[in-house]
Amino acid sequence: MYFHSLQFLGFLILALALYWVDVGSKRWRIGILLLTSLTFYAVWSPFPILIFVWCALVDFLTTRGMARFPNRPGLRKALLSISIVSNLGILGTFKYADMFYETATELLGFIGISVRYEPLGLILPIGLSFVAFQAVSLVMDVYRGKLEPKHSFFEHLTYLLFFPAVVAGPIVRAKDLLLHFDETPTLDARAGAEGLFRIATGLVKKLIIADLLATGLVDRVFASPHLYTSAEVFVATLGYSLELYFDFSAYSDIAIGSAALFGFKIPENFDKPYRATNIGAFWNRWHISLSNWLRDYLYFPMGGSRVKFPRMLLNLMVVMTVGGLWHGAGWRFVVWGACHGLFLCVMRVWWKLTTPDGRPPKDIGRLRAFAGWALTFFLVVMARVIFRADDLPAAGALFAQMFEFSGGLANVGTPVWIALSLALVGCFVPHKPWQVCCDTFIRLPVPARAAALVALGLFIRAVGSVEVRPYIYFQF
Repeated sequence: MYFHSLQFLGFLILALALYWVDVGSKRWRIGILLLTSLTFYAVWSPFPILIFVWCALVDFLTTRGMARFPNRPGLRKALLSISIVSNLGILGTFKYADMFYETATELLGFIGISVRYEPLGLILPIGLSFVAFQAVSLVMDVYRGKLEPKHSFFEHLTYLLFFPAVVAGPIVRAKDLLLHFDETPTLDARAGAEGLFRIATGLVKKLIIADLLATGLVDRVFASPHLYTSAEVFVATLGYSLELYFDFSAYSDIAIGSAALFGFKIPENFDKPYRATNIGAFWNRWHISLSNWLRDYLYFPMGGSRVKFPRMLLNLMVVMTVGGLWHGAGWRFVVWGACHGLFLCVMRVWWKLTTPDGRPPKDIGRLRAFAGWALTFFLVVMARVIFRADDLPAAGALFAQMFEFSGGLANVGTPVWIALSLALVGCFVPHKPWQVCCDTFIRLPVPARAAALVALGLFIRAVGSVEVRPYIYFQF
């Protein structure tokens, strides 16, 4: 049940109707949220629900144990370890077992030990990476004393499986969702209109921009780069970076808008990332919920920036490599993450050499800001080749074709140019014009808003991609 399908629209309307029937009753609210979330996930695949129930049960029991024995640090640490091993063990088994098994057989082959590799064939539950990190954040917050585990098991499970965010994020912290289960939600006309506008924005991003870029050029070029000129390969590489942003931010927009209709405000996941003037700023603007998770639950516990400079650089490399691996069970994701770790390390070294306190200069001027933006954008786009290619040899072949410097753009059609233009405008226009559009939509009478949404639906149906494409981050 994709967010951009009519089935989801009907499901969302039914879920909202049931939810607001008796919103004053907490049991009713949680019951409807849990039922709809289980139903939403079961449409994809019912079996993984048992995995998530197990994760929730282990986390629920271990956090209750931590609360019951606040003065026994050894026991609390043991309970924390049990929970983390459970969550990350499940993630590692279902997502990475085949990858490491295949790598081990290849390494044994190099030293003369022949082992036949046969895929384990384990299913990868959709959204497992998001659920696992969300679960770890909750347990860590309880362990650190930032969260009191006073909620029921069913509330805990609802928090993990909350259907607007379960499949592809954002990674929602307990403070943004679970703690608000006790509050009776409200939904005024403005909040409802903002939620609908956000959903509509996500549909346009996905169906008018991301999918047209994919079907019009990106998929074909990445499948057979040798059939295209260097210029076309470069345009496709740029197109993929734009496709990825509009595809993923579209999901986040619909998730945030849908959650708002239930009375919840979940955090933003993007903040104009392609306007960043350095690679650190890029990661503060891109997939913000993941960046913040890696910072709070991995980088800071490793010492963050408080350690000696060489150790801090190592911390950055480890965090970004782990972040790369989180995205997929393939060594190209590890390489991609390590590339971004290297970019961050070079940036930190540059700051240490050129600024008194080793921090980014506050006023760098327009020329240096433009140079920083251009370099950042180029590095992000080029690294995306590794992210998108089927494997590392395929990425190498695409780079080789790109840097042959052959011209010609005959295979880039008018629809692709239009989608690219819309994407670039969407990436670089400031927030204010979008807020003006949202405010204008909110001020419209209800019949006019309904007519505008219907007209948008007809427009998407007329010009959007006829192929139903899953969101890119579903595979992660």
